[in-house]
Amino acid sequence: MVAYEYFDNKPQPEVPAAPPASPPPKRFRRGLLVAVTALALASGAGSGAAAAALIGQGTASASAGTALPTTQTSTGSTSSSTAASIYKQDLPGVVTLTVNLSRGQAIGSGIVLDTKGDILTNAHVIAGGQNIQVAFSDGTTVAATLVGSNTVADLAVIRVSVAASTLHPLTLGNSSSVQIGDTVYAIGSPFGLSGSFTEGIVSNIGKTAAASGANLIQTDAAINPGNSGGPLVNSQGQVIGVNNSIESPVDGSVGVGFAIPIDQVNELLPSLEGGSNV
Repeated sequence: MVAYEYFDNKPQPEVPAAPPASPPPKRFRRGLLVAVTALALASGAGSGAAAAALIGQGTASASAGTALPTTQTSTGSTSSSTAASIYKQDLPGVVTLTVNLSRGQAIGSGIVLDTKGDILTNAHVIAGGQNIQVAFSDGTTVAATLVGSNTVADLAVIRVSVAASTLHPLTLGNSSSVQIGDTVYAIGSPFGLSGSFTEGIVSNIGKTAAASGANLIQTDAAINPGNSGGPLVNSQGQVIGVNNSIESPVDGSVGVGFAIPIDQVNELLPSLEGGSNV
């Protein structure tokens, strides 16, 4: 029996607790905190149960107001020069979000939309947050405010107040032309490792994940807790989706990830940037 679970938006203690032997299906409201030294999963589905989970964030070492170290990983068969150029081009437009909760912290990713300071992320990343810190790839960390959120679509826009010259908006592409087999890249902060870069292909399109909706892009590019809200980009570096969930028997990437198509995002951006909260 498939158990669908939320990773994101459940504060966790600093020291991971042992998981119950056979927990019932439940929603994790923000995330799975991971001890950096062991990277041991603190909670999740029982043994043998597959979990479609929103993949928000969490490492025990992350703290608000402190930029996380940038790391880079890449996988796949596309030429390293192409992948490297896309990474260099898009990294400045991807941010790490640290969200303070009433009982802890959580981490996600975001996409710079424009030079006004608007940043796109998942609604489940910032839900219940008392304050939000945004860390840019150059190490700058600033506070952000919520502009608009749509919990059904799992999308939100937050805003920072910084000089326009320091913002590097990503180009939003067209998801209607995405085909199975297309090379794609994910950039984000899995387990708090900001600036992480993975490569894969579009595994399927128009798929449904119970935790995150329908008509999603499926990919085998590795995404994990902390990638939520970050971009899935094509071979031109254009954003074709917003990473938000995985399906896995181990609460970690097994090559079945999902992203919200950017065409769906574009339909909702005007209302989100206008302050709509639904």
